[in-house]
Amino acid sequence: MGIFTKTVQYLRERLGKTRNRISSSLSSILTFGRDIDEDLLDELEETLISDDIGVEMTSKLISDLRTAYRGRRIVKSEDIIPFLKEHMKSYWPERDRQLRIAGSGPTAILVAGINGSGKTTSIAKLAYVLSRDKKKVIVAACDTFRAAAVEQLAIWAERIGVDIVKQQSGGDPAAVAFDACQAAVSRDADFLILDTAGRLHTKKNLMTELKKIRDVVAKKIPGAPTEVLLVLDATTGQNAIIQAKMFTEVIDVTGIFLAKLDGTARGGIVIAIKDMLDIPVKFVGLGEQPEDIAEFNPAEFVEALFN
Repeated sequence: MGIFTKTVQYLRERLGKTRNRISSSLSSILTFGRDIDEDLLDELEETLISDDIGVEMTSKLISDLRTAYRGRRIVKSEDIIPFLKEHMKSYWPERDRQLRIAGSGPTAILVAGINGSGKTTSIAKLAYVLSRDKKKVIVAACDTFRAAAVEQLAIWAERIGVDIVKQQSGGDPAAVAFDACQAAVSRDADFLILDTAGRLHTKKNLMTELKKIRDVVAKKIPGAPTEVLLVLDATTGQNAIIQAKMFTEVIDVTGIFLAKLDGTARGGIVIAIKDMLDIPVKFVGLGEQPEDIAEFNPAEFVEALFN
């Protein structure tokens, strides 16, 4: 959309923990001048898996490396990092990773994720950047099960200067969604961002509630929700993939917002998510401030991942 302006240098700074972990583990293997052989490839495979790259993606990388090694296209260990970088970039085909925008009326964004994933803060970041771009944004506090969730979103809304639609704690989440949709239409809002309950994704009743909210939004705003974002906590590693699979079975997740990427040494999960789920990572959270959000760019991410 042209409003997310984070640079590769910014990503390098924020991905320090992940990069240090990967660099540390690779440096013990890829010593300068070491010939590539099967022992090195086996060690590299174990290292990449331990760095949360994922078993299947690691297998693909090692297979490609082995083919290149046997074809003498790479010979020394120092050839491996450039090879990995280019291949990781190529695994992301050109596809729309930008935020979907409604053709007419408000763009409704339904946001899901478990408690503690950074969901409310991620909503605030997205709302902040959109409002900074002179867009009229309304947020809806549909997580009525927790008074703290409504209060937290209200505090963020006041801080970043956007409207909020809410009810008392314990109210009907779908009713909040209904009111929010009416407000978005009547106030000629550009974006409506709906927070949802975030208790454990294994709770069947909450998944049913999510579907109910989605259906209400669809009835009130034609073609909505325009986007269904799932917020995942990058620090949870492979468990994030399990969550994504469960949510996707219930609601049609169109994109992932990967939160807390700056606070983890497990940033390799971005690559595993791409490989195991046909859902694009659209945004990454890289700090505690509202402006600490970036559109996910595979090439920039891979460059920032390695020294």
